[in-house]
Amino acid sequence: MNTRECLAIDLAGSLRSDDVLERLSWLFATRGVPDHIRSDNGPEFTANVVRDWLRRVGVKTLFIEPGSPWD
Repeated sequence: MNTRECLAIDLAGSLRSDDVLERLSWLFATRGVPDHIRSDNGPEFTANVVRDWLRRVGVKTLFIEPGSPWD
């Protein structure tokens, strides 16, 4: 199901991969594990530790193409 619902917004001067994993863990525990997640190509989302963790829990990644915020 594609809801385009915003489940969390974390604001910071910079986000680390640990911050992303903390929020994703909370979301998966409270909302269930999704089939995939869509995100931009920021370093906190493309970090190997995040991609490896998502692969281990069975979540596919869909990245928004640079310069295409409407995706």
